[in-house]
Amino acid sequence: MNTPIFLVGARGCGKTTVGQTLAQALGYTFVDTDHWLLETTQKTVAEVVASEGWEGFRLRESEALHAVTQPAAVIATGGGMVLAERNRQYMREKGKVIWLAADAAVLAARLEAQPEEGQRPTLTGRPIAEEMRQILAEREALYRHAAHHIINAMQQPAAVTTQIRQALSLAHAS
Repeated sequence: MNTPIFLVGARGCGKTTVGQTLAQALGYTFVDTDHWLLETTQKTVAEVVASEGWEGFRLRESEALHAVTQPAAVIATGGGMVLAERNRQYMREKGKVIWLAADAAVLAARLEAQPEEGQRPTLTGRPIAEEMRQILAEREALYRHAAHHIINAMQQPAAVTTQIRQALSLAHAS
C-alpha cells in the first residue's frame, strides 16, 4: 500500500507528532499542510489570517492539500481542513483519512502546554478550553464524515501509531 494517509482532527490532537512517527514506521514521507503554507508564503497561519482573513487562509489551505498529496505520504492537515466539502471528498478519494479524536479538555491542556501562537491562532477569542468545546461541537460530524478510521488520540503517540497501522492493515486485508 502506498496510498496517501491524511490525518484530520482538531488543533492539539497530535497530527504532526503522530504523523512523523507513522511516516517513519511506514517508510513514507511526512508533510504538514500548515508547515507547507509557512514555507511557501513565508507567513505563519496567524499572519495569513491577519492579511487575508479566514476565507483567504481556507483557500490557501485547500491549495496546500492538493500540492502535498502524493503516494506514500502521511499528510497532517490543518484542524479546519474538513470545513470544505471539496477537501473532505478529495481526501476520501485520494487516500485514507484518519481522524485523531480527542476530548476538548485534553486538546485544551495540550494547547496550553505548547501554545505555538503563530501556528495556532484563536478562532473565537475565548479561553482555549471553551474554544475547543465549541470547535469540536461544530466539526465532529465533519471529521466523522471525512474519516475512513477513527483513532483515540488521547494516548501516547506510539500507541496511536500502532492503532493506525492496525486499522490500515485490517482495511487493506479486506
